[in-house]
This record gives sequence, C-alpha cells and structure tokens, in this order.
Amino acid sequence: MEFQYQYYGATQVSDTAQAQNFSFAPDLLRPPTRFDGTLRRDGQGFLQVREALSALHSVVVSDMRTRGRDKSAYRQWLAEHESQLLAGFMADTGGLQKRAEQIWAELKSLRGIKAQVLGPFYKAQRKYFDWLYQHNRDLWYVLDPVITVHPDRLLFEAFSQDESSYCAVSIRHEAFDHAGEMVCGTTNIDYSASLYEEFQKIRNYKDTRLQLDPSGFDVAVGNDPALREEKIDLPDSWLRGFLQVSSAMALPATVVELHPMDLFNICAQLRGQREKHGPRALRFELAPQGAPQIVFEPWNKRLQTKRSRVVSRGGDAGAGAGASAGAGEGAQTPTTIRIWGRRRLLMLERLISQARSVRVHLLGTGMPSFWVIDMGLVTVTLGLSGWSANDWAAGARFHLLAPQADVKDADIEAVGSALQSRWQASAQELAQATGLGAAQVHAAMTNWLHAGRAVYDLSAERYAWRELLREPLTAEQLLVPASPEEEAALALVRKRLVPPPTLAFADGFTRVSGRIPREDGKRWFEPLLELNADEQMTDARCNCNFFQQNRLYRGPCQHIVALRLVAQAELDAGRRPHVAEQPKIEDEVT
Repeated sequence: MEFQYQYYGATQVSDTAQAQNFSFAPDLLRPPTRFDGTLRRDGQGFLQVREALSALHSVVVSDMRTRGRDKSAYRQWLAEHESQLLAGFMADTGGLQKRAEQIWAELKSLRGIKAQVLGPFYKAQRKYFDWLYQHNRDLWYVLDPVITVHPDRLLFEAFSQDESSYCAVSIRHEAFDHAGEMVCGTTNIDYSASLYEEFQKIRNYKDTRLQLDPSGFDVAVGNDPALREEKIDLPDSWLRGFLQVSSAMALPATVVELHPMDLFNICAQLRGQREKHGPRALRFELAPQGAPQIVFEPWNKRLQTKRSRVVSRGGDAGAGAGASAGAGEGAQTPTTIRIWGRRRLLMLERLISQARSVRVHLLGTGMPSFWVIDMGLVTVTLGLSGWSANDWAAGARFHLLAPQADVKDADIEAVGSALQSRWQASAQELAQATGLGAAQVHAAMTNWLHAGRAVYDLSAERYAWRELLREPLTAEQLLVPASPEEEAALALVRKRLVPPPTLAFADGFTRVSGRIPREDGKRWFEPLLELNADEQMTDARCNCNFFQQNRLYRGPCQHIVALRLVAQAELDAGRRPHVAEQPKIEDEVT
C-alpha cells in the first residue's frame, strides 16, 4: 500500500543558550493543521514533555523479534556443494562419475574467482549498512509519526518496528503558552532520529517552542526547491495494527491502578534478573478483597502492591467502552490474568519519577494490555500485544468483540458528524446529541474506529476524532486480508445453520447460548457468550478446536461470531424484563 507525502522543507531545530525551537514540517497534502506554543517554565510540564517524547522514541526504535542463528554461511556452503552432492548421487561408477568430478573442479575454480572478485564488494556493502544504521537511522523508519491537534491536547502516536507496541503521548494545552492561531486536525510530521538528541536538551532555564510550521501551506505548487514529495510503500500490517489498537482500546477491560513505585519494582525485577527458560509471564492475581498481587514467572516471586487497587472488572455490570466503574458482581470471584512480553515495560522507566498514577487495562490472559501513565499535564499510553512475537496485525480481530447492534448508515454518519464537530466526546454525550441508545453509539463508533477515523482515549474514557490517513479507507482495504472466522460465520448465517439462540437476562448483563450442528449432524458446537449493558462482549467460550487452541487471543471463533450475529435481532427488538441473575461463565470449559 503506497502513500504519498509532501513536505515544505524538513523538521528543523534551532538551539541557543536562551531558547530552543522545534519546527515540525507537516504533510501539505492533508488539511492545514497549525500549532504554535512555548512550554511553560513555571512547573514540571517541560520535564514531563521531555520524558514522554523520549519514551515515544524508545517505542519507535523498539524491535524485540526473536532472531535465529545466522545460517548464511551454511547456505553458501550448501549452494557450493549442492551440485557435487547431486552429481555424486545421480552418477554411476562409469564415465559420468569422472566427468562430474571434472565439471565440479571447474565450477569450484570459477566460484573461487567469483568470491575473490565480489568479496570486497560484499564486505563494503555490509560495512555501509552498519554505518547507515548508526549514523542515519531515518532511512530505516517505515513511516513518520502521526500528530493530532485537539482543542485541549496535542497527541503523538507511533508503532514499534516489530509492530507489537503502540505508544500515544497526550500533552495538554495547559503545558504551553500559545502564540498564534491553532487549527485542529491530524497530519504526519517529518521525523528524524536526530530529534531524539534534541529532546534531551529541553530545560527549564530556556524557552522551548513547539511549532507545526504553517508556512508550507501558503506555498503555491511549483518548482520551489524546498517543496519535496515522498512515496512510502507502507506494509498492510502497519495499517491493520493501528486499526486493531483502536478497536482493542474500546473493549471492556479489567482496570488495575498501580502506585508508581509498583511500576518501579516491576522494572527493577526485570532489570535485576533475567529468565533462562519459560514460563515468562507476568501474573496478576486479583482477589475479591485487598490489593492485587503481581507474580513473576518462572521464579514465582510475589510483589505485594499494598498501595494499588482494582478499579473495575471486565465483566462489571454497566461497564462501557473502557469503563472504570466500581467493581461489581465480577469482583466476588478471584481472578488471575497472565500477560507476556513483559520486558517491553522497560520503555516506561523514564516516566516513573513524574508519574502520578499508573492504570493497567487488562483484556484477559494472553490478550493485549494498555498501560496509562498519568503525569499531570502529559499522559502516555503504551499498548502491548499479547506477547512480543504477536504483532497487532498478525491475527487480531478485536473489532469482532465490539458491539454488533443493528445501526443504519444514517445513524453511523450522524454519530461521526457529532464527534467530528466536538473532536472529543463520551458515548453518553454522543447518545444525547444523536438521540440513539448507548449500544447503538458504541456500534457506530466501532465502524469509525475500524476505519481509522477515530480513536478511544483511555485516560479520559471518551472517543476522539483522528484521521489516520489522508483519504478514507476503501472497503477492500478494510476487508483484506479477511478474517477466515468472520467469513465462515457469515456462511453459517447465510445457510441458516444457526438455530435461534437462548437469551438469559440478568442485572446488567445478558447471556447468549446456542447450538450449531457439526458437519456429521450428530454432534453440536455449543458457543456461549456474555454481553454487558452496552452489548459489548465481555466473555465467551466454545467447544470447537479453534477456541480450545486460541481462546480469544486471535479473536472469537466462527461459532461465537455467528451466534452473536443471529442474536442481534432479538437484542434490537428490546430486552425482556430482567429475571433472576445467572451465574457467570466458568473459566474452564466443560
């Protein structure tokens, strides 16, 4: 997928003893976006901005993919000896054997000459790439970060190189003394690796100015030498990863509020001791009463977090998108959640000294987690996939867990227009503005999130308008590659192979159960799922092989999706009067 950018000049930094000026060059092909502000020196805002942007850079350059042994030498040997081995195998004891040996001797001589001629070239090529990575890393970056100017904040977003980590830095306008016009919008900025070194020079004894340089928008298209265009062949995985992050942030989650010292102790343990074998999980043990406990595997070292608390459970009654209401019925049962790829948390080390609170949003065992660091004027959100080797785009289908209420295209447009006019709004505010129900608003926003035109702000628990790309995504771009489970579910529904489900209503959640016949017609798939008051899926299970192997790590199976689609008609018709509360789904599948 190719994207085109147009910049007037490049991002520049001027640094003197009295002032420092960051002039970011925005993409001129996008609608004009303007910002001009000087960091205030009478508080800790300058320090928070410096540390937050440094953490953003740590995520951008992060790459924790496992690299195996270098087998290039073996492959070269195999290529050189393959013909000899093949000839020895195929030739008989007669003249063919002798002729093969003569040919092999000639071939070996020619390859020796080739290696002697090209050896210096390959050596110089490797030396050049090593120098390029150390001195000009800009050419190794895939895409410039995305920056959004909202009425009350400045938002930076970026992905790691391995696409397993997402970082968002939100800077409130109160951290700046504004100078000049501000125009809200989203754009890409010309980012270079040298900016990281300049960020380290931010101090409170000199003025630091951040500016989205608007001069380029006034330049007529022509032969201005400062006007340059860039074309980047963007991997589909980058785009799908951003869309899945947006969908995952809006899902109900178990929220744990940690004291900053607890995060420090986590990082200290990871720094002080490195595991040599699995399991390598970070285990959260959430009891009905008392503070949560964090266990480090495989040593089973237990961290007592006496100053931390569980804010909400993923299945709490009435919990909306990212809701953090008080713990409800789900808090009466002990819960254990395990997450992997914990060493990525070391990217947050620099933020601990400025952190006021740390909120961890856990979607479940092996599922993504979001770490929200609130420093006052600056908030940093770190989104981690289920584990380091599992990037956000590989098999995630988190948009399938979102509300599936039947909303018309006109309602989706109305919700989008209401959010675009406000830039940021909660689901309740959008429901009041459009006259729709909360479930319909969440379902409509799922479409905007999956289209890359909105994002969910975990720190403020509200939706925000953010155009990820200059042009809206087409249906083909959204559906490719299609989810096999989603396609199979639609096929089951079209063939009318899903009988009407059974709905059991309780106080604040709905249990949906069904039976789908197997191909042999003698056995059944038995999917079961729970929806909260906003019709968001908070728990699910099935006895099929896909669910037994993956749980919800790669999204719901085809039977859960099909059951969810068929049940929507009855949900849209209106909930029946509540009956006695049903027990929760057990963790183990019987």
